[in-house]
Amino acid sequence: MTLVCDECGWRNIDFIPSEGKKPSAWSLIVNSSEHMSTRVVRSSSCTVRVVELGLEVEPGDNASGYISNVEGVLKRFEDAIGIILRSAMIEGEEGIDQVEACQELIGRLSRVREGEDSVELLLLDPMGHSQILSDQAKSAELSTEEIAVLATGPQIPVFDASDL
Repeated sequence: MTLVCDECGWRNIDFIPSEGKKPSAWSLIVNSSEHMSTRVVRSSSCTVRVVELGLEVEPGDNASGYISNVEGVLKRFEDAIGIILRSAMIEGEEGIDQVEACQELIGRLSRVREGEDSVELLLLDPMGHSQILSDQAKSAELSTEEIAVLATGPQIPVFDASDL
């Protein structure tokens, strides 16, 4: 589903399956360069984690869904870390610890992409619209407690056709 406002340019992309879904967690141990092509469907309500690196992206008010692969998801994390790295480098001495931490994370992500390191990629979706398309991926239903602490992303307006 894609919503677009021609007036202001606002746009939102999301994935809503036709069949009912349950809140779910999808997990994949990424330990081979062959995993880089594994398809990932992330809805606007999904939290994405790279567990061993302590990296997490929660859905915000302007979150959009996307279809990518594991390499693309890791690259998104790397790009975000790159922004923090550049900012820390501008700070000079005050940002030296951040620079080192960012460089280490980027190095680890690079080694994961090359199959030289391993991490767990975790998708947590209270709406159940996200998934990792691999026989090696594991899926589990989220508990009520787990759902309660997850961000749910943007609230898409629902229009009643009788109001138009």
